[in-house]
Amino acid sequence: MLFGALVLASCSSQQSLQEYYVDNSENPNFITLDVPASILKMDAVELTETQEEAIGSLRKFNLLAFKKTADNVAEYKTERTKVKEILKGDDFVELMKINSQYGKGVIKYIGEEDAIDEVIIYGDSNDKGFALVRVLGKDMNPAHIVQLIQAIQKSEYDGAGLGEIGEFLKG
Repeated sequence: MLFGALVLASCSSQQSLQEYYVDNSENPNFITLDVPASILKMDAVELTETQEEAIGSLRKFNLLAFKKTADNVAEYKTERTKVKEILKGDDFVELMKINSQYGKGVIKYIGEEDAIDEVIIYGDSNDKGFALVRVLGKDMNPAHIVQLIQAIQKSEYDGAGLGEIGEFLKG
């Protein structure tokens, strides 16, 4: 009985980011998309060796966006709070904060400093809603994240293949 109590006590009651994605994948207020890293079409872009290494460490992206409307303001606030609480977890290391004309956000990662397994990009806007992007890879390097962003900008990737979520992220 004591063993059972210890096992239950060691289980975290906080929802994981993966569970959050799964739980909301059917919610009509959310737009979800899983895409392979190959969607970025970086073949035609001249990349530095570091940028190539950064692209090579990527496997896929999981995107989840809550589209705020006049009818779901209360749910938006609830869901935004849930995500922020999950991202406060000890597993997440903050890489940088984002403050732009589109809203505020944060980039965090899970893993070791020199071998990141997952990068999480979160941003919200009081007008549009929020977006959560999980960048899954193998042994990604934090210094390469900046290189990755520069490579994507160099490619002039326009969101093709992302459907509704591409429109959400652009506009």
